[in-house]
Amino acid sequence: EILPFLIDVTCKHVFLWFVEQEKDPGFWKEWAQRTLKNALNLQDLNKNVAKNIILFLGDGMGVPTVTAARILKGQLNGQNGEETQLEMDKFPYVALSKTYNTNAQVPDSAGTATAYLCGVKANEGTVGVSAAAVKSQCNTTRGNEVTSILKWAKDAGKSVGIVTTTRVNHATPSAAYAHCVDRDWYSDGEMPDEALQNGCKDIARQLFENIPDIDVIMGGGRRSMYPRNTPDVEYPGEKKHNGTRKDGRNLVGEWTDRMKDKVKDETREKQGTSFHLFIYNKDLFSLNPNNVDYLLGLFEPADLPYELERNKETDPSLTEMVDVAIKILQKNERGFYLLVEGGRIDHGHHDGKAKQALHEAVEMDRAITRAGLLTSIYDTLTVVTADHSHVFSFGGYTHRGNSIFGLAPIISDIDQKPFTSILYGNGPGFKLVNGARENVSTVDFKQNNYQAQAAVPLSMETHGGEDVAIFSKGPMAHLLHGVQEQHYIPHVMAYAACIGQNKDHCRTNSGSPFLSHISPTLALLLSVKWLLC
Repeated sequence: EILPFLIDVTCKHVFLWFVEQEKDPGFWKEWAQRTLKNALNLQDLNKNVAKNIILFLGDGMGVPTVTAARILKGQLNGQNGEETQLEMDKFPYVALSKTYNTNAQVPDSAGTATAYLCGVKANEGTVGVSAAAVKSQCNTTRGNEVTSILKWAKDAGKSVGIVTTTRVNHATPSAAYAHCVDRDWYSDGEMPDEALQNGCKDIARQLFENIPDIDVIMGGGRRSMYPRNTPDVEYPGEKKHNGTRKDGRNLVGEWTDRMKDKVKDETREKQGTSFHLFIYNKDLFSLNPNNVDYLLGLFEPADLPYELERNKETDPSLTEMVDVAIKILQKNERGFYLLVEGGRIDHGHHDGKAKQALHEAVEMDRAITRAGLLTSIYDTLTVVTADHSHVFSFGGYTHRGNSIFGLAPIISDIDQKPFTSILYGNGPGFKLVNGARENVSTVDFKQNNYQAQAAVPLSMETHGGEDVAIFSKGPMAHLLHGVQEQHYIPHVMAYAACIGQNKDHCRTNSGSPFLSHISPTLALLLSVKWLLC
């Protein structure tokens, strides 16, 4: 019990030192000069080829969520919070992304995913198809398919992976491999008969058929892979988790058989190739990534649990999944593309549960830190962004160091009741007691599932329409600057990696590489310098 005491005393000492330092104008001037020096170093642009490209997508992680997560991260470490840096805050380049869909001012996660993965803006509710496709109209699919940067990377010989805290066939990941006019067609059990008769495929089926050799897939969504009424292996007594497929197919079994044959073929050419299939969560912790080339990890029937509710003994965190994914993918000498989604930030906000949402955002930032330790800024382009925002805010003239989940220091001058700093523009947190606004001092507003008060009653809180941030580091990261259309993001990433249609700049007239990778030693030194700064 001595160690926690020492940590607590140390944090308080550092906190008091920090507060005293802030009274000295020289403290702020020296801080600014250090920042200026680092900014001047950015004049030496990193124009190397990106061997590896990683996209971290915080679903629903608008700028207010980023700021609140930063404060939460600091407060979890015993600090005020406002002065804390998220890992994404350390990235040298920041831009803004315009998130609208082709038919929506305030977007959804499907149309936005098509933009930042396929490089084409699209209609709300559709994935992997252009704006010529109409939501839920199967006959508008054919001929309007668009491919993603994951496919461009796979076609270039790179390893590719998808890691998400939602279902692997949810809106964000599905745009990486599927072409579907309805984001809710998770399995054929959720599709109308007319769509099936017209030849449209459900998203789970497309995961295994469109790009059959995705090297790493981790997330939830088991029930979409099994025949209807098949009991779940982890929750056999809960019917809501049973399989949903009407076609009787066992997609996991089919993947296993196909991978066995593929591994046999590849083993003839190289030794050590293997595959691994996960069903039970705890299996991930005993995995040796060096012995695995293909990984399918389906850890829940639907979405993974919130970080605050996760069983740390059996349920993998986003950071743990990212760690394993990168260690598997980076064995490919040609590099890799990895899509990582912190998908339950969005779910927390929709439920009005800000504490759940912000802890999800902090966990994604931990995963970003882990990815940075496993890669080099010299040959890895890392981009962090969001698909859209939410009508989430925090204010009320709170004092420095106020708990991000705490009360504002004033009461309403209209109804003379206190209010929390965090509020929503709409959502399930709207509550009236005897015809008046609920008095939050009578409830536990710091509990994990507290629904923050909302101005307009809705069963689910809505997305927000403002621009979202794009943080980037690594080769060609400087191209993500200013205010950009969301569909610009994958084009920059492809350009940096010399994949897809962006290849001409990668060679000189003589045909030799114009942009080159550097030695592993120098890359390691630069990574250490980055972390120290």
